Amino acid sequence: MSEDNSLLTKPKKIWNDAVKMVKGEDSTQLIESFTAEMTLVAEGLCEDQNRLRGEVNRMMNEEDRRLQKLETHLQELNSTLEEQQREQDRTVTELRKRLAVLEKQVSAEAKDREREARKEKKERNRIRELTILITVAAVAAIAVILVLKLV
Repeated sequence: MSEDNSLLTKPKKIWNDAVKMVKGEDSTQLIESFTAEMTLVAEGLCEDQNRLRGEVNRMMNEEDRRLQKLETHLQELNSTLEEQQREQDRTVTELRKRLAVLEKQVSAEAKDREREARKEKKERNRIRELTILITVAAVAAIAVILVLKLV
């Protein structure tokens, strides 16, 4: 059996030598070195990811603060706009009241002018009638004087 063992050991030794040639003698050490390097890479990636998450969170918080400021400013603007609208409404209401008073005054003045115009027309008509009467009386007086002188 020693021949069988030696026959079996030779191919096994050749096989092991071939595997060693392909793998290298320090395959365990290479695997450990590769694993250590990949662990460092993975840890670095994890740190980068954590740092990026922190940066994203910081940016989101900053954006939230900006949005809050904008919302506050927008509310202030809306409040100011509403106040100005109420002030304009009050002004328009006041102007409408003043306009109504002025329209009444103009209407009253127009009626007064119309009455005055009618009075003036009546007075002119009276003066005209008086003038006609005086003229008639004067003509009559002149006619009487002429008739008396002729007689």
